[in-house]
Amino acid sequence: MKMDKIEKRVIISSLLLMSLFVFSLLYAKNKYKTDVPECLPYDKAYTEPKVNQLDEKTYQVFSVASMWQFQPSEIYIPVGSEVDFYLTSKDVVHGFNIAQKNINMMAVYGAINKTSVKFDKPGVYDIVCHEYCGVGHQNMRAQVIVNYPRSK
Repeated sequence: MKMDKIEKRVIISSLLLMSLFVFSLLYAKNKYKTDVPECLPYDKAYTEPKVNQLDEKTYQVFSVASMWQFQPSEIYIPVGSEVDFYLTSKDVVHGFNIAQKNINMMAVYGAINKTSVKFDKPGVYDIVCHEYCGVGHQNMRAQVIVNYPRSK
């Protein structure tokens, strides 16, 4: 059975477009140094909001989303810190977005998502919910405040 010329063109065009798509994903991943959040097994230890300092430049943030807030709502860290964000929800699905750092995760009840971020520049990094979660959704915000360490 012989294949029609138009069918061949469609198949070749489809393969070229898929190749371009895969190349674009890999290029963007390397250029913007993005990381895919990982899902961890559920553990109640992650549901208590807190900030742990492991050493001078390494922090763990256990962020808990609930209607209509992130806890902790303000996170203070020094410039140059590497932060591991652990994220969960107490109720419905929420979004977790730090636009300046290209971080985008989902907070899902009964699940833990994790990603790591390095904060090289001082400033205030806004965390917003990007998943509609009810009438107070527009007020669901938090901040990562990055400062230079105080001299002793």
